[in-house]
Amino acid sequence: MLACEGVHVPVIIQFLDWQDYSDQYIMVLERPTPCMDVSSFVENNGGSVTENTAQYIMGQATYAAQICCQRGVFHRDIKMENLLINPDMLEVKLIDFGCGDLLKRSAYKEYMGTMNYTCPEYFEWGQYYGMPATVYSLGVLLFAMVCGRFPTHFDLDQIDEKSWSKDGLTEECCNLIEACLQEDPDGRIDLDEILDHKWFQMESQYVSIQYI
Repeated sequence: MLACEGVHVPVIIQFLDWQDYSDQYIMVLERPTPCMDVSSFVENNGGSVTENTAQYIMGQATYAAQICCQRGVFHRDIKMENLLINPDMLEVKLIDFGCGDLLKRSAYKEYMGTMNYTCPEYFEWGQYYGMPATVYSLGVLLFAMVCGRFPTHFDLDQIDEKSWSKDGLTEECCNLIEACLQEDPDGRIDLDEILDHKWFQMESQYVSIQYI
């Protein structure tokens, strides 16, 4: 409810109604059509997508994450399976707030989410902060979309040294991946700076996303 408060934002699934029963809640959500999750979309495209397509999906996912945080919500499970996409228009919607929490300034010490997208500070220190963790999950999302796999320890070591690259990817794309996936959360790009990154200034074949 909190994520949908205020001005309607198309990149977040709309919460339409709810009923409270003694043993369950019933939620009525928007049902976009046609749609599939981004994981299925990527699989249908041969296991990875072009930078152009990734740029458009990543932009919308980042915008959804920013709006959530602005409204005091920590989604905590941004991943391909939790992003619906219209395969014709490439319109994206963030879904499934089941791992979510209120965004707070203090550290989270309980893990919720998907292991492949988990920030390294949780494993190292047993705690993490909402905004840097969100940036890390977005970095994993981008990596998985353009590489067709999750980053390995070898990838992450190179990323941390800012020496990672992949044939077929632009320098700008590799740079954003490195900026999001730094091991030190203080070394990551800020969530509010992602959409200003030079990768998003590159010409895309798709219509520009209109951000509020």
